[in-house]
Amino acid sequence: MNTVVTIGRQFGSGGREIGEKLAAHFGIKCFDKELLSRAAKESGFCEEMIENHDERPTNSFLYNLVMDTYSFGYNASHFVDMPISHKVFLAQFDTIKKIAGEGPCVIVGRCADYALSEMKNCLHIFIYADEEAKKNRIMKKYDLDASKAKDMCIKKDKQRQSYYNYYSSKKWGRADSYNLCIDSSVLGIEGTVKLLIQYIEDFETKNK
Repeated sequence: MNTVVTIGRQFGSGGREIGEKLAAHFGIKCFDKELLSRAAKESGFCEEMIENHDERPTNSFLYNLVMDTYSFGYNASHFVDMPISHKVFLAQFDTIKKIAGEGPCVIVGRCADYALSEMKNCLHIFIYADEEAKKNRIMKKYDLDASKAKDMCIKKDKQRQSYYNYYSSKKWGRADSYNLCIDSSVLGIEGTVKLLIQYIEDFETKNK
């Protein structure tokens, strides 16, 4: 196994669980929340601060002004003036690149596909599901009624979408942003994992 797999996912689609099962099958690490701990350790930010900004967009006028002024490139003097949310993003971005450079793994969310867009041995996957499947999964997982589960799905996906679209040059959930988009509600979690294992193995064979 020599492939780094990134997984973008709709809330409630089972993307994280699929990532964990893929990692277990191939005997590699899966990074989700663990990435935050490492980013905190390597950047000097406290973990709570990184968690507070995790996959959440910013609506601050000042932040947008700074982003417009500095665009994506930064140097030491610009970094000092950056808002904290941008510094947190860059800390995660750097950590994702370091993790991927250490060997095969699965990385869930956090614009990982964008951070690793230059790496050749990467597969970028997006997991989505139909509304009913997502709602039922969230109802069960968080012990919510149907209405609250649906609202939670909508809110979380809006957050992820605006975070991804803001920081990357691509569109969240759009097919041409990834190598493969798959509806986990068609085959279920196990069936989706089985299909992805085959896809990854074929990718590995092709790129030997």
